[in-house]
Amino acid sequence: MGKRKEESISKPGSHKRQRQEYADEHSDESNEEENSQSSADSNSTVGEVGIIESIQLKNFMCHSMLGPFQFGSNLNFVVGSNGSGKSSVLTALIVGLGGKATATNRGSSLKMFVRDGETSADISITLRNRGRDAFKPEVYGGSIIVNQHITLDGSRSYRLKSKSGTLISSKKEELIGILDHFNIQVDNPVSVLTQEMSKHFLQSKNEGDKYKFFMKATQLEQMKEDYSSIMKTKENTCIQIEQGVEVGEMEKEIQPIKEGIRTEEGNTDKFIQKLEECQVKVSEAEEKYKTIQEKLITVSEEAQALHPQHISLKADVQARRKAVNEAEVLYNRFKTELKHLGKDNEQLRKRIEELKSSANQVSEPEKLERQRKIAHLREQLKAVHDEETMIGQQVDQFQQAIYKYKEEHARLRREDCDVKEALGAKQKQLRELKDSKTNTLKRFGPHIPAFLEAVETAYRQGRFKHKPVGPLGAFIHPKDAELTLAVECCLKSLVQAFCCDNHSDERALQLLMSKYYPRGFRPQIIVNKFQNEVYDVRHRGVHHPEFPSVLTALEIDHAVVANCLIDVRRIEAILLIKSSCKAREVMQFNRPPKNCREAFTAEGDQVFERRYYSSDYLRPKFLSKDVEAEISHLEKEIENKKSQLTASQQRLYSIENEIRQNEDHLHSLRRRQKELQIKIRRTNAEIADIENMEEHQSVDIRTLEDEAEENKGKMESVKKDMQQQSRKMEELKNTLQLAEKKLEEMKEKIHQVEEVAGPIKDELNQADSEVENSKRRLQHYEDKQKEHLACIKRHKELLAVKEKELEEKTAQARQIYSERMEVSRTVKSLDAEMNRLRERINSENLRHGNREEIVQQFHDAKERYEDANTKVKHLKKFIRLLEEIMTQRFKIYRQFLRLLSLRCKLYFDNLLRLRACSGKILFDHKNETLSITVQPREEDKAALNDVRSLSGGERSFSTVCFILSLWSITESPFRCLDEFDVYMDMVNRRIAMDMILKVADSQHHRQFILLTPQRMSSLPTCPRIRILRMQDPERGQRTLNFQNRNDKEEDQ
Repeated sequence: MGKRKEESISKPGSHKRQRQEYADEHSDESNEEENSQSSADSNSTVGEVGIIESIQLKNFMCHSMLGPFQFGSNLNFVVGSNGSGKSSVLTALIVGLGGKATATNRGSSLKMFVRDGETSADISITLRNRGRDAFKPEVYGGSIIVNQHITLDGSRSYRLKSKSGTLISSKKEELIGILDHFNIQVDNPVSVLTQEMSKHFLQSKNEGDKYKFFMKATQLEQMKEDYSSIMKTKENTCIQIEQGVEVGEMEKEIQPIKEGIRTEEGNTDKFIQKLEECQVKVSEAEEKYKTIQEKLITVSEEAQALHPQHISLKADVQARRKAVNEAEVLYNRFKTELKHLGKDNEQLRKRIEELKSSANQVSEPEKLERQRKIAHLREQLKAVHDEETMIGQQVDQFQQAIYKYKEEHARLRREDCDVKEALGAKQKQLRELKDSKTNTLKRFGPHIPAFLEAVETAYRQGRFKHKPVGPLGAFIHPKDAELTLAVECCLKSLVQAFCCDNHSDERALQLLMSKYYPRGFRPQIIVNKFQNEVYDVRHRGVHHPEFPSVLTALEIDHAVVANCLIDVRRIEAILLIKSSCKAREVMQFNRPPKNCREAFTAEGDQVFERRYYSSDYLRPKFLSKDVEAEISHLEKEIENKKSQLTASQQRLYSIENEIRQNEDHLHSLRRRQKELQIKIRRTNAEIADIENMEEHQSVDIRTLEDEAEENKGKMESVKKDMQQQSRKMEELKNTLQLAEKKLEEMKEKIHQVEEVAGPIKDELNQADSEVENSKRRLQHYEDKQKEHLACIKRHKELLAVKEKELEEKTAQARQIYSERMEVSRTVKSLDAEMNRLRERINSENLRHGNREEIVQQFHDAKERYEDANTKVKHLKKFIRLLEEIMTQRFKIYRQFLRLLSLRCKLYFDNLLRLRACSGKILFDHKNETLSITVQPREEDKAALNDVRSLSGGERSFSTVCFILSLWSITESPFRCLDEFDVYMDMVNRRIAMDMILKVADSQHHRQFILLTPQRMSSLPTCPRIRILRMQDPERGQRTLNFQNRNDKEEDQ
């Protein structure tokens, strides 16, 4: 039999062999014991989800470092003296899993849990996540690590990690989802009973508190509050309906408006004229919109056409600037050489003059000896001059080599930066593609799912009249995968664009985009009236027997997207031709098909009637269906870029070595050159000393004169070369200035084109608004004309009826009297009556107002009435349904309350019997009280005492029985009790401990964590029991040390 496991938590890296859990089978238990545990799960497997594997604290409360605690899967005892940190573990468990500070009874704010002298505290809790009920096992793995960081200002942040330590989420909503999935309730006293709550409950004599404890433990209190909130909402809704009934008064407004309409006489010609004017305005606005759109396309094409010229001019300027620099270097070299020759010539001239003036006769032997020595020195001087000239040439060669190497080094550095930027872009695109395997919207940007969720939330809040549609690329799917690149090159940035129904929605979407997109990188927003049907473009679309248009080559999920692409890009007039040769043949060699503006090839090239533009893209980025192939291709490109980068870096290293070696050689040559120059000066000085040894010595003036002539010839040659190089340098500078001027002109031209495009876009948006306004105005007058004609038709029908009635009445009158009676009134009186009637008509017109205003008021009032009437009907229907549901829910709630109360009574009675006691729980749901009566011994069963009359140990025991009863009717993956036996004597503690051990033995799938100051040395030996024993804290101690007693374990 293996020894009971006692662990130290001071070594987080300790690794122990995992032991098998076992279950004791009790075949001879009494029926009462079976009843007390009938609700427990009979499954003896270890808990797989929601149990606590470990807890670690840092700078929490009074502890600088505590843990990690490695808990067992079933029964755990945390033992130690007061102040050793037992209750800190329980407090950290509540706070670390999102509980409020007040729920711990240890503080009113989170900042109170930060250790004195520190700025923050950290809690790390590991939850088990195995089996079929695991939470996102493919993301988190076998464990979920919950890290919480608490700052001194009382704020906290979460970091949810997988078993491998990978950060998964930082949102509290994710933690709430995990707790709901595992049914973890840290604020439920049955799941986590803190020390303060335990003491309060043990010492409380208030029956109302016990009832609240029962309601909160069974979550019936939360259910009751939810039902009360629903009923309050229903009452508010009823009040709104009663207020909404007043809307019916608007019907009274309709009748006088109808009478006003009937009294109005319409003018058909007026409506026809207005319709014609509106139709003309619509046509003009559409023509203006098309003209501006074509102008914008022309300007965009012009800007795109200028870019290759700009690149070419820029490269030409760089090449010419390099040539000018090289010419300046050579010119300066000639200039330096000429300066040196001039100094040598001046010295020779002075020396010749001195020798001529001081020449005297000397003895022949001495003269010959001096001439011989001078000749020897001149030979040495010539050899040194030759060596110095050769070294000067070598210096020039090394300088040119270093200059070329440095140029190549700079070029390679630029290429290296370009490759790194391209590599970074490819790696970013690869990450986005891999993310898009789980969410295809991430292909349009990693922030797109969150942005669309924000759009959906804003739409539900009423910030949009119509929900914006986008990105457009998410709604289009090429039918032929080979044409994917062609479609992307055709649509370009429209793939990421969004579409709004009106300009108000556009402004709201712009504001929302500012939170998710950096300035300058926001997608285009297109304002286009939403319609449920795709435009009929058969009369203006391109039709080719062999090649499809962009419109026919796509499957578009949304009519708004199709209409938007038709309006903005005219996709019905663009052909898709896979072969570039065939595209040239269709578009350029022959006359383009009817209505065809342009075509795109499978490689993305753009073909016009007289122009052909090659594509810069090799692979599609957004619309490809084969994500794996794109990922594989990108990975190959990344490997190629990495290889290219490695080769470039090796070449850079090699060039740097060459530069260093050449510079070393150059320095050594310059040192040798200085040595030779010193030697030349010394030799010249020695020759001068010999020649000046005596006043009358003879000198070889001819040699110096020859040398002077030779030096003069060199100066002339260098001057010619310098003049020639100067002319060449001026020519190069002139050509460089011309090239720079052309480049500046090209930049200015591109800038002008871009400046022209801005106002054109504004004109296009304004023209679009004019088209929409004209169409709405036209539709308004068409509707008015229909109403007017219908009114005339009704009046004619009514006139016919009245005329028929008049004929009948006339016929009846003639039967009575055959002749018609003449009117006796005069013409003047009739004119007066007519004038009075005209004045009345005018006054009625003034009082009722303009006919168009009356019609508009009628439609507005009718629309408001119908909307209000519909809302009232729906609310009444909802209230009837809500009353039925709530009646059923209240019935189930009362039944659930009764059954839970009954089960709690049965379990409590059964647990008391284990100690030969008797008692019962009385529930008064009306007054919301709960009373517990207990008889300590079987002797006098008639005399049941209230809990208040019991001793502290007996009251603690009865309370433990009550808590165990609540355990039996509630579900949670773990139970935590802090100092449950603080008021028990040894006998009651032993009995309560046996009861807890039996409950834990019958529920292997559930975890129990019990905190007690007792030693727990009398516990039975069992591998399911784990004791975490803490050492008493020393005075002034900052980091708690734990006993490290690893008992030997026998192999199971």
